[in-house]
Amino acid sequence: MAYDDYLDGEKVIITAALTGGVHGKEANPNLPETPAEIGRAAAECEEAGAAVVHLHARRPSGERSFDRERFQAITDEVRSRTNLVVQHSTGGTGAPLDARRQSLRTDPPPEMASLDMGPLNRYRHLTSENTRGTIDALYDEMAEKGIKPEMEVFNDGHLNEVRDLLERRDVAEPVYATLIFGGGTTAPPSPRNLLNAADHLPDGTLFNTLGFGRHQLPLTTMGILLGGHVRVGLEDNVYYDRGELAESNAQLVARTADLARTLGREPATPDEAREILGI
Repeated sequence: MAYDDYLDGEKVIITAALTGGVHGKEANPNLPETPAEIGRAAAECEEAGAAVVHLHARRPSGERSFDRERFQAITDEVRSRTNLVVQHSTGGTGAPLDARRQSLRTDPPPEMASLDMGPLNRYRHLTSENTRGTIDALYDEMAEKGIKPEMEVFNDGHLNEVRDLLERRDVAEPVYATLIFGGGTTAPPSPRNLLNAADHLPDGTLFNTLGFGRHQLPLTTMGILLGGHVRVGLEDNVYYDRGELAESNAQLVARTADLARTLGREPATPDEAREILGI
């Protein structure tokens, strides 16, 4: 995608990342954790302009869960309340491969799933190896089940890994990659780095923009201007403004949808997103 796509007014896909697996209600009491809370939050986000929902599972205690049954309960809630494209996380800091496969085994499987494109460190003790063997194993199960991979590019080296995967596997077009900016071994958040990453994606790749914390608003705005798609939500950013906690995931989605319209791009509906993504 490119600036010409912005000029042409191509619709923008807004992904809502509702809860994640790192911080919980201690960071923002409005962050959903139970299946019912996540289902309600997803419905609010669809009404606010989201087309895709990125899902993690939580135990009843609020801790992250890789359990298939927990993903099933959450996805059932979301599907009963919305028409959103369901995207499950397969990310897993320190988790074994078999645990990370579980989110691909709901009935029905998710329409999309995240695929971390290489190793990364975040915070003091969070490391995810993401070897090529792990990437291939997760990709192959996605391909077998007809799940579209959302390739998560945490730094420039992962751009090489996207190209490498395209050489090893027959990935269905359009290829979809999320460019991620933040701390640790994630790409340093700056407009120049977003431009650089977007310029080095393989030809024809659709891109999504994700900025952690206070970088969410400026980098997603820039992603809209560059003809890309965007991800917002309490998983990535618990604040609405400096020192002001977000009231909900939907509040962040609504601001992004309004911004996209102001800049001349309408948010895609879930069915329009399916058409754009080739699902």
